[in-house]
Amino acid sequence: MSPLDAPLVPGQAIIVFDGVCVLCNGWVAFLLRHDRKQRFRFAAMQGASGARLLARHGLDPCDPMSFLLIDEHGARTDSDAVIAVLQGMGGVWRAASALRLVPGFMRDPLYRLVARNRYRWFGRKPACVVPRDDLRHRFLSGDDPGFL
Repeated sequence: MSPLDAPLVPGQAIIVFDGVCVLCNGWVAFLLRHDRKQRFRFAAMQGASGARLLARHGLDPCDPMSFLLIDEHGARTDSDAVIAVLQGMGGVWRAASALRLVPGFMRDPLYRLVARNRYRWFGRKPACVVPRDDLRHRFLSGDDPGFL
């Protein structure tokens, strides 16, 4: 069994993100700054682990329109994933759970609008950003497919 197939450790999660998207990289930088418990690990969808995780959860690795959150509760995308990540941060970030009062059929179109236009509005990097040495353990790569 691959480490990607093993059950997740409770309290831990993987976020698969667009490694060349400026907005997505900003989101990861925000999480790295504020995730003091180091709950989240990250996989760029352009990498082997990220592409496998996307495909395994029904997202096209060649044309993803969402980031993917995988935790002990399963896989989530779109606004549900954003809200779950913020809740998982704890503290004042848990207030994001109030967004669940807005039905997904109203939240998700806004999420998808931003996702479709993310390169045009925020920019695109020519390649995935390489994490600093002190943060490298938070990122999955083709050589390190899991953290379990």
